[in-house]
Amino acid sequence: MGDADSWTHRASATAEAGRVRTDDGEFSSRLSSPLAPHGPGLTPEQLLSAAFASCLHHAAVEAATDLTDESHTVEVRAETRLRRDPDGRYRADVRASVSSCGLTVDQLGTLARRADQLWPFAGAGGDRHSVSVEVARTDDGHRAPQDEPQMRPG
Repeated sequence: MGDADSWTHRASATAEAGRVRTDDGEFSSRLSSPLAPHGPGLTPEQLLSAAFASCLHHAAVEAATDLTDESHTVEVRAETRLRRDPDGRYRADVRASVSSCGLTVDQLGTLARRADQLWPFAGAGGDRHSVSVEVARTDDGHRAPQDEPQMRPG
């Protein structure tokens, strides 16, 4: 995945006590559980949809610059569905669409393929990103001893 100093962009967020916020303070929202989706706040699937749409949008705008002078008209819509597998684990299904004014169907197809090649969550293979979950701190504030973080393709 590359060393820590080679990453172009970084961000972090914290979720606790029914809220999520980015560490720079630019985003903050109440959270709602997928088990009670009509409560106040955003659900995980809404947050995933927003994150995927914004990430793919940046890739699509970059890809559109080779196809059109109207890259500012690129629109990405993402839909996320969550379900529980029989073993109790959640599974996410994200579907995205790309559109832009003034492009033919063939050009839109090229745009969608190029954007999918650029962004880190490519539909054609999940080997360009990883997810790790580890213990951050124990109750006494010390880092918990642990094995290597569990890395798995996203």
